[in-house]
Amino acid sequence: MPEPPIDDDESVERMGFLLTLRRRGISDQAVLRAMDEVPRERFVDGDFSDMAYADRALPIACGQTISQPYVVAYMTERLALRPHHRVLEVGTGSGYQAAVLSRLAREVVSVERYRTLAEQARERLQALGYNNVEVVVGDGLAGVPARAPYDRIIVTAAAEQVPAALLDQLADNGVMVLPLGPHNGAQHIIKLTKSSTGVTRENLIGVRFVPLLPGQAQEL
Repeated sequence: MPEPPIDDDESVERMGFLLTLRRRGISDQAVLRAMDEVPRERFVDGDFSDMAYADRALPIACGQTISQPYVVAYMTERLALRPHHRVLEVGTGSGYQAAVLSRLAREVVSVERYRTLAEQARERLQALGYNNVEVVVGDGLAGVPARAPYDRIIVTAAAEQVPAALLDQLADNGVMVLPLGPHNGAQHIIKLTKSSTGVTRENLIGVRFVPLLPGQAQEL
């Protein structure tokens, strides 16, 4: 059977997508490969499919967003993932970040407070064969303690303070990356590294994320 013709426009778009990430400082080849492998257009709403590879956040259901590609790649790179790692993601959203993580880690547990988003993400991930991701409906601030400890934790909504429950679920020598700051003020991505002697904090780039809210959302 002959191979399908290559879509030149799509090829150029994907090349530009990766070039933008490199120009903005993403250098981890495994992260770049994962970003290239995951079809971002499958995770955006149809009305925005032509903007899937633009370096900007896009709206999804339930008043949430899919983060811009650079932020996804940047946070993923800061996790320093290895193939044996187990990862907790807080805030599944469309499932895009979980899909990228799934290409780099052994197992991803992703918790989402909106049942609608969780179900849609689960269907997308299964359809794409990302079978090492488990999507759980629940309170992101509480994490998923039954599956702890986690080698890495990533939070994709802004917390006003570091969630103690998530820090408790982080393994020794584990890393957590999250946006931190007031919901209506300046936010920064921070990196926390946990060891037997305590937790070290590194302040990274300024960002703007939707707020990390407590509890499971009312049915949406």
